[in-house]
Amino acid sequence: MAICPVCGLPDELCMCAQIAREQQTVRISIDSRRYGKTVTVIDGIDENDIDINDLAKQLKNKCAAGGTAKDGRIELQGDHKKKVKAVLEDMGFTTESK
Repeated sequence: MAICPVCGLPDELCMCAQIAREQQTVRISIDSRRYGKTVTVIDGIDENDIDINDLAKQLKNKCAAGGTAKDGRIELQGDHKKKVKAVLEDMGFTTESK
């Protein structure tokens, strides 16, 4: 049985990912681009603990929107502030809206 070096619990009971999510404050904001297009920007995710590309894929599926993960932040096409906040809080993140 392998033991996690960070929390000291067996790998099956490891809480490191959950603790990392709770300690982060994720900022959600709306940005305007060319031609009046709106973009939902999710910033403040620590890339060392969470796979940002996988999280972006999940958010794009939940919001039914296109987007990308670049420079340590996720950008979704359109105004999805409320839906993203609900999804991230269900995943265990602490969110802050601007």
